[in-house]
Amino acid sequence: MLSIAAYAPPGTGAFGLSLVAEVFSPRPSLPPFELAVCTDEPGPVLTDPGLTVHVEHGLSTLDSADLVLALPGIHYDRWSAGAVAGFRAAAGRGALVAGHCVGVFLLAEAGLLDGRRATTHWRFAAKLHSGYPEVVIEPHHLYIDEGQILTGAGAAAGLDMCLHLVRREHGAGVANAIARELVVPPHREGGQAQFVAAPLPPPGTTGLSEVLDWAKAHLSESPSVDDLAARARLSRRTFIRRFQEATGTSPGAWLIAQRLQLAEELLERTSLPLEEVARLAGYGSAAMLREQFVRRRGVPPSEYRKTFA
Repeated sequence: MLSIAAYAPPGTGAFGLSLVAEVFSPRPSLPPFELAVCTDEPGPVLTDPGLTVHVEHGLSTLDSADLVLALPGIHYDRWSAGAVAGFRAAAGRGALVAGHCVGVFLLAEAGLLDGRRATTHWRFAAKLHSGYPEVVIEPHHLYIDEGQILTGAGAAAGLDMCLHLVRREHGAGVANAIARELVVPPHREGGQAQFVAAPLPPPGTTGLSEVLDWAKAHLSESPSVDDLAARARLSRRTFIRRFQEATGTSPGAWLIAQRLQLAEELLERTSLPLEEVARLAGYGSAAMLREQFVRRRGVPPSEYRKTFA
């Protein structure tokens, strides 16, 4: 996945366009992504905040890109026939096809989501279901990977989907490097970020950062939720509640994500035996590592290492 064609319809979201441009910007020592923004008629395109951007490319850009991406726009209930045909043809030739927020409606209009699981911005999930009843709507996810077809939720969740694509195609190291530059987490567990009542930790939870840093440094010891609660000097129930408020996910899900991320990095960057990778990442054995890796990444650790090492 090196060439990306991002379709920007009239009224496209400037935020969605910007985050795609940031993720796939050229960077030294990283894969040479080639991002081309396209639209129905090349020229000025008015975005939803009222800003005008000049788009040089037309729909023919969809014909050869490795990834075609539908950006969200204000006119999600109507798409040009050319765009619909272009996305359908891209899927037909085997390209990766993705959309986030209401850009998912374009994939649905092209018939690419029939019988598939998909997500979108939680505000528009009911509209997607009523307009396209053959689509299996799962609105609580940040993104859904159905192999060739990927869908992302609204707003900043488009960043999660794009980083997932990078991680899937080029490995966790590349995705982590991009995430560090953007000052965002490379992978978020939990549901749509819009469901988090307080995006910043409320008063009294700032001390969790020290607990999280400790847990990351001691994954080989397989810390439990009770261990984290004890270090925070909170009851288990209070700790889980405050953790959820501060991060939008549960302590257990967070620990699983950290172990998996460390295992990915060790598989990519070292030649350590799987037993040692499993120990350092807090798994009981190589068999446990393999079971969890296959369940959450779809391939065994050995195959992942061959692909991304």
